[in-house]
Amino acid sequence: MTSVASAGAGTVATAQRPPRLLLTLLGDYWWQRSEPLPSAAIVAVLAEFGVSDSAARAALSRLTRNGLLITSKTGRSTYVQLSTRAAAVLDDGARRIFSFGAANQPWDGMWSLVAFSIPEDNRTARDHLRKQLRWLGFAPLYDGLWVSPRDHAAEVTGHLKDLGITTATAFRATSVPGQDDIPARAWDLNGLRARYEHFIAFAGKLRDTTAAGLVPAADALVARTRVMDEWRAFPGLDPDLPAELLPGGWPRAAARELFICCYDLLGPLAAKRVRQIIAAYSPELARRAAYHSSKLKLEGGPGGDPSPRRENLAPDTLDHEHHSGG
Repeated sequence: MTSVASAGAGTVATAQRPPRLLLTLLGDYWWQRSEPLPSAAIVAVLAEFGVSDSAARAALSRLTRNGLLITSKTGRSTYVQLSTRAAAVLDDGARRIFSFGAANQPWDGMWSLVAFSIPEDNRTARDHLRKQLRWLGFAPLYDGLWVSPRDHAAEVTGHLKDLGITTATAFRATSVPGQDDIPARAWDLNGLRARYEHFIAFAGKLRDTTAAGLVPAADALVARTRVMDEWRAFPGLDPDLPAELLPGGWPRAAARELFICCYDLLGPLAAKRVRQIIAAYSPELARRAAYHSSKLKLEGGPGGDPSPRRENLAPDTLDHEHHSGG
C-alpha cells in the first residue's frame, strides 16, 4: 500500500508549491463553502503533505496578498476563507478538469491559427498570451505561429484585445493537400503517450489498492491529491486532437476512466481525514468539510450544492498569479 498512496506525500508537496496545494485542497474539500476556517487547521492539513508550518503560513500570506484568500480575526485566532474571485476560478477549473476527455468532438477539418510578433519589452503580455493559448489547446508550430484543431479564434481575439496586443492575428484555415499531418507535428504525441501510460500504471495500482480496502484515510488524502495533480496537467498538454489526427490506441480514454475511478473511490476516505484534522480546531466546521465527485456533486457534508460563483476570469489565473509551473 505504501508504495502506491503514501508515496505521494513528497511527490505532491514537490509538484505543487504550498500556495497551489492549499488552493487544491480548498477546492476539493471546502468547495463552494463560505465559512472561514481556522488558519491553524489549514496549516495542519498542509502538514499531511510534508509542508512545514513556516511554509504553510507563508502560503496563506501570499494568497491573501494576491486577493485569493480573505483573513479575519476572532479573539486570538486567525480565520481564512476563499475570496469570491478565487472561488470563481476554482469553479471554472474544476469544470475544465472533469470534462476533459469526456468525448471526442467531430472535426470540421479546419485549424485555428494565431500569428503574433510581440517585442521583448512587452514580454509580460507575450507570456500571458502563450499561457492562454496553451490552456485553449494551442501549440507552437513555428516561432510566432500557434495552431489548434478547434475553433477558438473568437476567444483568442478577445484575449488579444484584453492584453492590448495589436501585432497579432487569429484566423481559420485548412491544410494544403498532401501536408495534412504537418500541423499535428506541433505536439509531441510520443511523449504525451508515454506520460499517459505512466499515469495509467500509477492510477491502476491505486484503484486496485483502494478497491481492496487497503488505503487508510491519511494515505487517501495524499493519494487523491496526487491523482488530481497529475491528471489536471493533461488539459494543458493534450490538445484534444480529433480522432482522425491521433495514432491508433490513443490512451486518453483509459487514463480518464482511471482518474475518475480513483478520485471518486478515494473521496469518502480523504474527506474523513480532512474532518479529523479540522475537528481538532473546530468540531462544528469539521462536519461541514465534504468532497465532491467527478460529476461536481457534493457528498459527505451537510447542505446542498449552492449556486456556482462565477467571474470572468481565465481558468489558469491562479497559476498565473502565484505559480509559474504546471
